[in-house]
Amino acid sequence: MIFYPQGYFSRISDINSEYIKQNNIKGFILDVDNTLIDYYKNMNEETIHWVEEMKKNGIKMCILSNSNKHKKVKEVAQKLDMEYSYFAMKPLRNGFKKAQRMLGLESSEIAVVGDQIFTDVIGANRMKMHSILVDPIEEKDIFVTLIKRPIENYIKKRFIKQKNKSEDNNNYCKRKSLDYLKKDVDSNSSKITTNEPSKKHSTKEERDVL
Repeated sequence: MIFYPQGYFSRISDINSEYIKQNNIKGFILDVDNTLIDYYKNMNEETIHWVEEMKKNGIKMCILSNSNKHKKVKEVAQKLDMEYSYFAMKPLRNGFKKAQRMLGLESSEIAVVGDQIFTDVIGANRMKMHSILVDPIEEKDIFVTLIKRPIENYIKKRFIKQKNKSEDNNNYCKRKSLDYLKKDVDSNSSKITTNEPSKKHSTKEERDVL
């Protein structure tokens, strides 16, 4: 579904190297508001450290923001030392195409990280990029975003419920497979024991010869 992300994390710094390798991610397009910084433009140390670690591992990054406040977006980009584009009008494709050119990667190699379904997730899915939804850093939002949150929260709850159900089904299948293998091994062991040739007893004639 176009509204559902392919990955979901509480915060951007929770996206780990194992997840990145599993999904062949070589670059990130990052949102700004409530993803990298809060409403008051604060950025925590965990986010800075995460960006630094990603760069050390050769992961490319750029910023794509819908904010029309050029100075704010520029300051965040300079702090993290990466290219940026503001007033991107996500989920329209043009902004994502521009960010893709910055990274120089295929769509399948790019993950888009943001806190909004109607801009970041839908835009990424339309571009065939890997969509990752993160929880907003805090509840305080600009008005335009605030009015969309109830609908997005409803979609998010449905997505999480479906994800948990799918994981439960997978775990059940794994347990059943392990039980089947165990029974199969036990059955084969029993057959081997049953089919072992019994020790031959000496006859009276054989004992007399001896």
